[in-house]
Amino acid sequence: MFIADKHQFKVDFYLQSCTMLKVIKLTENLKWYKKGLRDGIPIALGYFAVAFTLGITAKNAGLTAFQAMLAAGLTNASAGGYAAFSLISEDAGYLEMALTQLVVNARYLLMACALSQKLSPKTSTLHRSLIAFDVTDEVFGISVSVKGTLNPFYNYGAMTVAIPGWALGTFFGVIMGNILPQSIVIALSVGLYGMFLAIIIPPARKNKIIAGIVIISMVLSFVFKILPVISGISEGMRIIILTVAISLLAAILFPVDDEENRKDGEKNEA
Repeated sequence: MFIADKHQFKVDFYLQSCTMLKVIKLTENLKWYKKGLRDGIPIALGYFAVAFTLGITAKNAGLTAFQAMLAAGLTNASAGGYAAFSLISEDAGYLEMALTQLVVNARYLLMACALSQKLSPKTSTLHRSLIAFDVTDEVFGISVSVKGTLNPFYNYGAMTVAIPGWALGTFFGVIMGNILPQSIVIALSVGLYGMFLAIIIPPARKNKIIAGIVIISMVLSFVFKILPVISGISEGMRIIILTVAISLLAAILFPVDDEENRKDGEKNEA
């Protein structure tokens, strides 16, 4: 009888311990989720404003508000979304679309690799896949800034507001594009270029090489558009050719100094 009671006590103790660990883990995940939710609100507001102009681009490409919202919600990409809607307006093929998205969004591969280093080795493939679904410049920025190991629920919290912000901004952009006069629609379309400028100007001001590459990219893009033979190539293929060629040439002529990057990282941490 005593042995049976002792065995039952061990079983009960084990079950209670497991329950307590689950509660502690759930509480910890909820804390990180709320933190990600809080940090993601400014991103969502910014996305809503920027995606409004993307919605106008989608409207000009012939997409309905629902189609544009669905596309934006499933991709959550600025440059990639703009490139996609531009190619749709030109009746580009699937292969051209896929190649363009691969090139335009190639930076996310590097971001995802860097982000994986912040995760615990025990993080499951499911969590890694869900995080990878929404690796954007802004979400990546707040994620790598987290001290110590990154809890996946922090990203889930940020994604909860960021994705709807981008999708709804695109949706209302299409709606307003159908209501507003054409002259205002054209004027608002320029807003998306303002976002691109906000992305490239800060690093260009800090690094003369980046500034030079940006200027060269703009000049070559203009030249490719007016040259008799090359101008006949679709916009998507011109983007692919220019992006790969300029990136490769810049990497060969101006390789990144790992030691300099390490010192910059230490300076930022300090």
